[in-house]
Amino acid sequence: MLRFATELVAWIATPWALWPYSWPLAVLAVLVLIGLPTVFSTPGDKEKVVVAVPGWGTVLLVLLQLVAAVTSAWWLFPAWAAVLVSLLAAATLVTERPRWRWLLAGG
Repeated sequence: MLRFATELVAWIATPWALWPYSWPLAVLAVLVLIGLPTVFSTPGDKEKVVVAVPGWGTVLLVLLQLVAAVTSAWWLFPAWAAVLVSLLAAATLVTERPRWRWLLAGG
């Protein structure tokens, strides 16, 4: 649930933050943040795998989402909201540890 909430912030805030500078970059951000995790996943972590990647690939994709959420929040939101997003991302790091351990051990 925490990971999904953080991903949702990344999916919305990143293109929103990029749009005034470059709409193609904003669209690319959506494709990267939503498309890559949809296409590339670790067998056993998702029911349907389009392109299989090792566990570290899935971990890197989640880290990309977390970094995008926090960076975009600080760029776009008032400080109090960016702090909340940062705390959400930190909590996600904690709750994801068992899954990441499993993924990095070979899934």
